[in-house]
Amino acid sequence: MPDVLIKGAAAVLTMDDARRELAGSDVLLRDGVIAGVGVELGAEGAEVIHAAGCVVTPGLVNTHHHLYQTLTRAVPGGQDALLFGWLQTLYPIWAKFGPEEMFISAQIGLAELALSGCTMTSDHLYLYPNGSRLDDTIAAAGEVGLRFHPTRGAMSIGESDGGLPPDSLVEREADILEDCIRVIDAFHDASEGAMVRVGVAPCSPFSVSRDLMRDAALLARDKGVMLHTHLAENDEDIAYSLEKFGCRPGQYAEDLGWTGPDVWHAHCVKLDGQEIDLFARSKTGVAHCPCSNCRLGSGIAPVRAMRDAGVKVGLGVDGSASNDMGSLIGEARQTMLLQRVANGADAMSAREALEIATRGSAEVLGRDDCGQIAVGKRADIAIWDVSGVHSAGSWDPAAILLAGPVTVKHLLVEGRQIVADGHVVSFDLERAIVKQNRLVQGLQA
Repeated sequence: MPDVLIKGAAAVLTMDDARRELAGSDVLLRDGVIAGVGVELGAEGAEVIHAAGCVVTPGLVNTHHHLYQTLTRAVPGGQDALLFGWLQTLYPIWAKFGPEEMFISAQIGLAELALSGCTMTSDHLYLYPNGSRLDDTIAAAGEVGLRFHPTRGAMSIGESDGGLPPDSLVEREADILEDCIRVIDAFHDASEGAMVRVGVAPCSPFSVSRDLMRDAALLARDKGVMLHTHLAENDEDIAYSLEKFGCRPGQYAEDLGWTGPDVWHAHCVKLDGQEIDLFARSKTGVAHCPCSNCRLGSGIAPVRAMRDAGVKVGLGVDGSASNDMGSLIGEARQTMLLQRVANGADAMSAREALEIATRGSAEVLGRDDCGQIAVGKRADIAIWDVSGVHSAGSWDPAAILLAGPVTVKHLLVEGRQIVADGHVVSFDLERAIVKQNRLVQGLQA
């Protein structure tokens, strides 16, 4: 693979240890790694990407998604429901999915993320109807070219046992653990620069047993992989935990081994002060999903309090059935705005929100090799054109969350170009959209 030289950027927002912002600078990429950052860099034979009028950032990192949901955007009956009612509307539709639906929905979701500047994403797949497997989404990520952290989710408590999901979507707990071992052994790569890392992710406290939560934590630590689930998402979630377990979600997580630097929880909208302190002490991460939290009426997560306490916070778009869009740059802006609504106009700057979306999210996923532009880090780069209408009149082009484009101009993952001039170039996106719409028509019928 030839060297790539990103030349003459208006600004490079490095997110390195010094948080340097470099004007008129270049970035040199070699063998999937950042080889140089500075002025007037040269590399004979390098492919040159001219970045005049552009801001260069680390690729954004998504810490929570349900890619399969891109087939169920804006479903009537679920558009105006709270979390539990929304789930009960959609479970019967998801039960009709198969391997093709999982593959195509992942392709579309990954492409949408790429266009919003995302170079690395996790995915939480917790249902496997009609022969579907985690392998389907891993294959899609391989075609699109994003760095991928799929998690083997699961549901084991169906309606007949007092759970939310229909019995047809739950699995035997022994089978779940066996398949977790299979996919970890088949796909997980613990090495630096890995393109695929697998996690273990029982869906939620209201869809699996305490035994599965405990056993999943033991298995993950035996295999050296990370743990992920939903926690403290809304008032219904808190009430369920108090009624069924006699404690708040934070205590439930701690009791079952679900705190620590190898754990990250999605949403955490309703964490109280003691739970925030617990997460800070244990170095437990949080995937903040502001647009989904708004869409489902769950509330505003205490991100300012979490950050001030030292909790690792990253961003997530959540599923496209509860967000309906998959724009990570949009989530970063929404994070900034909601913290200002809750805590005042000085509660979060555009730069801090962008840091959460890059370096912060990479830290949540345990990837200190990503999320910043520094020599030796992975060559995951987003290039934003600030010469157009979205930034016209801006006095601070680096403040792209205040006045900047919503689609990336160029995107590189491991030094390979995934988006060029605003178009996905790694696979045939238009053909995939046609397939996606055909599958949606079949589900509607």
